[in-house]
Amino acid sequence: MESSRAADWFDHGMRADMASPAISWLPRNWHYAWVIVGVCFAVAMMTAGVRSTPGVLIVPLEDEFGWSRATISFALGINLLLFGAIGPFAAAVMDRFGARRTITLALAVTAASVALTPAMSQPWQLVVLWGVVVGLSTGFVGGFLAAYIAGRWFRAREGFVVGLLTAANAAGQLVFLPTMASLVTHSGWRIMSLVLAAAVVVFLPVPALLMRNRPGDVGLRPYGDLGASRLDASPKGNPVMVAVRALAMGARSRDFWLIAGGYLVCGATTNGLIGTHLIAACVDHGLSEVAGAGLLATTGIFALLGGTLAGWLSDRWDNRLLLCAYYGFRGLSLLYLPFAFDMSIYGLPVFSVVYGLDWIASAPPTVRLLTGVVGPERIGIMVAWITVIHQVGSASAAYLAGVLRIAFGTYLEAFVLSGVLLIAAALMVLFVGAGNRLKPRETVAAAPL
Repeated sequence: MESSRAADWFDHGMRADMASPAISWLPRNWHYAWVIVGVCFAVAMMTAGVRSTPGVLIVPLEDEFGWSRATISFALGINLLLFGAIGPFAAAVMDRFGARRTITLALAVTAASVALTPAMSQPWQLVVLWGVVVGLSTGFVGGFLAAYIAGRWFRAREGFVVGLLTAANAAGQLVFLPTMASLVTHSGWRIMSLVLAAAVVVFLPVPALLMRNRPGDVGLRPYGDLGASRLDASPKGNPVMVAVRALAMGARSRDFWLIAGGYLVCGATTNGLIGTHLIAACVDHGLSEVAGAGLLATTGIFALLGGTLAGWLSDRWDNRLLLCAYYGFRGLSLLYLPFAFDMSIYGLPVFSVVYGLDWIASAPPTVRLLTGVVGPERIGIMVAWITVIHQVGSASAAYLAGVLRIAFGTYLEAFVLSGVLLIAAALMVLFVGAGNRLKPRETVAAAPL
């Protein structure tokens, strides 16, 4: 029984060519889509590791160069903004020129920028290297990738795949943050930057050798394709115009803006606030950078669990209710955080559990709701567009939290404001598709467990 279920899981794509050289090394019942998921999981981990690194740079740069926290936060805000802003055009470029080329080149540019970090001595160099170059290069394999892969390679278990690939961001944080913080403490931020760049370079052959652009490249149908496949032809025309036309069509829907509004608050309260400022907030309360990075990494453990579970649930439950719960509990955890610093040993661990479980859990139900609005054929580019909005929130919070910290000497106001916004977002998403329960597509429901 178990072996039959495993065979169904991996072979559900109905192979058209079992002898394809690209997949001849796989076990017989494994669909190549799961190899793609593995590669993209590793790519997302790597880019998440790079993008979480600025959190451990704030205090060292402040101490060595005397740069204000607002100045450093401005550079990191640029990073977050460009990471999202390039997404729709990156998705269109990936459609046009292929995922393998796009991902490999983006990672190479990221490695080069990180390798140049030790040469920094002026704030504008931080803005160029970490704000502009790293923001754009990581944005080419950014928030849209999970939906892009799920939409192209899967016709079943899309929610699970989105949840798993989104959880890779937490896994990257879990793997990289404590290591980078320890390197900063014991060897300095310059050595840390060189080690990080070397890790990206060593990883480059993985997507270059294993990534494929679409199931047809290895003689397969998408996983779970039980009938006629949707066409996977690359869109014609200028990638910029392709992306703009997709936004113009999606923006006609009120539901699109309800989903996007929630995602704006989501970005402000994750990457922008906690991802950028939690370590610095821990230092403000007498903890070391390593301890702060450890807290963030612990949060990442529960985020990994919460994101994967959220993907599984999004294939089965009303995604409006799931999203409301995730935003609501995250909001309560942020209202609790300022007081957790001064509580007993249990204060911060409770925050890590509650916030972590809800950190990235919002992505799968958001993608499923958006798929119901714009259709599966355009979901990659449309997720990239709401990721732009997500990152506008991230960039704004990264900068404004630094400004509030300077103005009030504490992050209390930033945490409380973020918690209130999340409660409002939790109520707002209940009105998506008001009057209609948005259910998973029949192909998903019919797929074997």
